Amino acid sequence: MAYPEQILGSVTKPARYTGGEWNAACKEWYKTQIHIVLSYPDVYEVGMSGITLPILYQEINELPFALADRVFAPWPDMEQALRQAELKLEGIESGRPLSEFDILGFLLGYELNCTNLLNILDLGGIPVESAKRSASDPLVMAGGIGAMNPEPLADFVDFFVIGDGEGVVGRIAELVRDMKKSGADRHSILLELSALGGIYVPSFYEAEYGQDGKFKAIKRRVDSAPIPVERIIRRDLPAFPQKPVVPLIETVQDKGSVEISRGCTRGCRFCNAGMYYRPLRHRSQEEIISAVQGLCNSCGYEEITLLSLSSGDYPGIASLIGTLNQAEQMQGVTLSLPSLRIDEKSLDLVEALSGRRRSGITLAPEAATSRLQQVINKVISEEDILLTAARAFERGWTTLKLYFMIGLPTETEEDVIAIGHLASKVYDLGRFSPGRRPKLRISLSTFVPKAHTPFQWFGQIERSEIIKRVNLVRDNIGHRKINISWHDPQTSLLEAAISRGDRLLGRVIFRAWEAGARFDGWDEHFDYSRWEKAFEEAGLNPAEYANWNKVPGEPLPWEHISSGVSLKFLADEYQRAMNGDTTPDCRTGPCNFCGLEKRVPGCHRANKGEQQLESNS
Repeated sequence: MAYPEQILGSVTKPARYTGGEWNAACKEWYKTQIHIVLSYPDVYEVGMSGITLPILYQEINELPFALADRVFAPWPDMEQALRQAELKLEGIESGRPLSEFDILGFLLGYELNCTNLLNILDLGGIPVESAKRSASDPLVMAGGIGAMNPEPLADFVDFFVIGDGEGVVGRIAELVRDMKKSGADRHSILLELSALGGIYVPSFYEAEYGQDGKFKAIKRRVDSAPIPVERIIRRDLPAFPQKPVVPLIETVQDKGSVEISRGCTRGCRFCNAGMYYRPLRHRSQEEIISAVQGLCNSCGYEEITLLSLSSGDYPGIASLIGTLNQAEQMQGVTLSLPSLRIDEKSLDLVEALSGRRRSGITLAPEAATSRLQQVINKVISEEDILLTAARAFERGWTTLKLYFMIGLPTETEEDVIAIGHLASKVYDLGRFSPGRRPKLRISLSTFVPKAHTPFQWFGQIERSEIIKRVNLVRDNIGHRKINISWHDPQTSLLEAAISRGDRLLGRVIFRAWEAGARFDGWDEHFDYSRWEKAFEEAGLNPAEYANWNKVPGEPLPWEHISSGVSLKFLADEYQRAMNGDTTPDCRTGPCNFCGLEKRVPGCHRANKGEQQLESNS
């Protein structure tokens, strides 16, 4: 079935729910044996901007026995319409209620989407709490970088895929199909899934707390359940979709995307993506060119992004851009490169991109003093920052954006004042640029400690201190016309609390959702009072999760999940940060023994092209 016309006619952007997009895979329900619906728990325009969902969607639909569909968080007007009409949320292609699928898989990328996840379950006719689901209910699966601390969502998700899901999702589909055909119960299916490796089933474990109510450990309830659960690491990268679904409405990232590399070896100590996606793996130029040409031929995008955590580190990136610029399919298509380093070589790369307009360029120093840069292991001299800015202005860029963090571990007042001084120097450089004076924008994000990073033991600064430091930056910019933006301190507090949370936070998330929390990552919908009351009713304090400082050796709620980067390496990095010592990039130096060398021997040499990572068997 599909939503009635009166429902779609009453909501904004009905194309979010109707399907019919170019390249959508509309397989027949009764001709497939297992049905999986994939969801990014945010609005359609955000969910359709990522690259993981299209990869998994293609992989599942290429299986002759499986059907993959999509669903996203309905906007509040659609939720209201569905509840008033007593209708269930449906898969976009099939028009089937979510409760009729075998598996509902969530991609977790942002902590503040957690209430949307609960809302999708409820609107789809699926019991929100996993303990209340019956044999007829779908298995609820979740994965992605947000699954590296699964505990806050442990009450709602049946099993988590830890690490690279590509390749594994096909094995999951086959196993669930076969076991359902044999009449296996829910518990038996979860037991078999747990044995696959890289699968975490929360109901097979329990959290222990001390008399003071603080987390102590995760213990097994089922003897066969693995501890730790090892992250799945693909040694090759999956085939990239050349015919992804093309949205009918404008999305947040309204362009084609091709992942050219996965992973990063630069070792920024605040960055969970840099730890989670290790080791560094590159696609071949031939594969990238084929994928880009496929997108041009099948999707009609005017811009294609070459995605990587550090695009300039791709070997032969200039040659790749040159080849793409000369391709016949690329005529009239703009290339873009995010995540470039701060140097003149990056400007050369941007200039080489086909059809690039000289509108804006973004630089991310994160810290403004050499001392703090050494602490975070991201060293970019002020001289390089100013030289790059000067060259950008000279070459005609009209807008420059600088990203900084406030509240980084060991940050002092001098470090914060230096942000204002550095921004002022960049602004003054723009006074001498040709043409109209460029605009300078400064973005201040609050440090959020993330699991499985060297900074997981450091707390977030308190709200009053965040405001004080923002004002300190503003005061040291003076009367210069520099646009400054910063994150809502209450949003940052909640993000930190969930990112470091234990299983008790499930009660808070549930209560906040019941109170109406939805789209908490959207300023117009975020209402901290709902969360404040939810924490109070659960007898918990968000600051105790966000602001605590620990030292290596103290128990952490996510220690039973292994990223592949060893706890010893993270603890050593914590100490090097405290000492102000940097750690070199293993791509250009010796192995740093982060722990991944045990899983992928010689991975640092492979990054330098001395050997190829072998494919998974």
